[in-house]
Amino acid sequence: MAQHTTIGAQGEEIAARFLLSRKYEILHRNYRCRHGEIDIIARLKNVFVFVEVKTRRSCAFGSPLEAVSLKKQRSISCVAQAYLQYNRLSNSAARFDVIAVLLSGGSPEIEHIENAFELPGY
Repeated sequence: MAQHTTIGAQGEEIAARFLLSRKYEILHRNYRCRHGEIDIIARLKNVFVFVEVKTRRSCAFGSPLEAVSLKKQRSISCVAQAYLQYNRLSNSAARFDVIAVLLSGGSPEIEHIENAFELPGY
C-alpha cells in the first residue's frame, strides 16, 4: 500500500473516532458510486453529513483544508445527491463537512469544519 494511502486511512480512522465521540452515527466509510467517493457519511440527529477527510504530516504544502478544491466539492456533491436519491432521502437535511487531520508529531491535530461548503440544492 502506498504511503499516502496509509496516511489517508489513518486520518479517516481518527476522523471516524472523532465523530463517534461527538454522537455522530457513522453510516458508511469510503462510499463509492459512479460519481466518485465520499470518505464518511454520517448522521447527527436528522442531518446527513457528508465528510471529506484530509490528512497531512505537515503543512509544508498547505493546509489539509486547502486541498478540498471546487472540483472535489462538486464531486462530493454529486455523490451525496446520488446517495440521497438512491436511499429515497432526497428531502432530508444534509451538509458538507471537512475534517483536517495533521499528523506532525505526538497527538493528531483535528480541525472539524461544519458546513465547510455549500452547493446549490443543499
